[in-house]
Amino acid sequence: MASTLPVGIGDDAAIFVPKAGHETILTCDWFLEGTHFLRNKHPADAVGWKCLARAVSDVAAMGGVPRCFLLSLALPETHLGRWLNDFLCGLRRASRRFHCALAGGDTTQRRDILINITVIGEVPAGKAVLRRGVQPDDILYVSGKLGEAERGLRQLQSRRGLADGKDRALRKHLYPEPRLTLGIWLREKRLATAMMDLSDGLSSDLPRLCLASGVGARIDASRLPGVQISSDSQTRGISPLQLALHGGDDYELLFAVPQRKARLIPSSLQGVPLTAIGEITRSRKIVLAEPSGREVPLKPGGWDPFRQSQAKR
Repeated sequence: MASTLPVGIGDDAAIFVPKAGHETILTCDWFLEGTHFLRNKHPADAVGWKCLARAVSDVAAMGGVPRCFLLSLALPETHLGRWLNDFLCGLRRASRRFHCALAGGDTTQRRDILINITVIGEVPAGKAVLRRGVQPDDILYVSGKLGEAERGLRQLQSRRGLADGKDRALRKHLYPEPRLTLGIWLREKRLATAMMDLSDGLSSDLPRLCLASGVGARIDASRLPGVQISSDSQTRGISPLQLALHGGDDYELLFAVPQRKARLIPSSLQGVPLTAIGEITRSRKIVLAEPSGREVPLKPGGWDPFRQSQAKR
């Protein structure tokens, strides 16, 4: 890391030196109290972990490697003690996990907690996997299970007080894992024609992937790798299909692969399932093939910061 970041925290600004033959990836992300997390629900260490993980996921979606990040943090004076220490512990764990060093940033005082993360990454020159590039008949894949984070959020909202950060049912929501290994593997093997991370939900993110190449898609509902939920939840109108289509915050990868290369995609990579969920079409329409065989338009129903009024993430 020293050769990449010869000057870090302690000077007026950091100095970043990219590797020879590489291009720099730049991405930033807000993480706001009341919008992305709740002070009385989300543990501070989870806030620290997640604010970095969600930004690193953008680097994973391009097949890149994170190198360092900048942190801008505003918080009230009442949170300069234990909350701040726990936040920094979670952030430090994420920094070590993703091999992404803190290069600097800024702090200030404010009544509510505002966090902004800028991540600098690298990818071999000309090799980044972009959203554009898909072709008709390409096969669409997703990693992991869809809707897990949304299910975790619903469990969190139904609880009183802070969540237990060790609760396995909530880990996908509290401590997401960017699919860095998968993104690099797809880029190195030249398997993906296009790729993006799923942060706002499949129904909202897939149209963005298709728009970049002027194509459409057909998704098979029966193939979606959803989560198991209780019968009580289903009676309240919550279904695994709804969670898989519209649940945000999964930070899984959505990627397209040419049919001739589909046989090279394993069923899982380092324990992360990889599932074919549909195909790219020439039409610009995005449709969902229901288990009955009926095809219906897939309307965006995931996260929209200008539509939502309370914490989603």
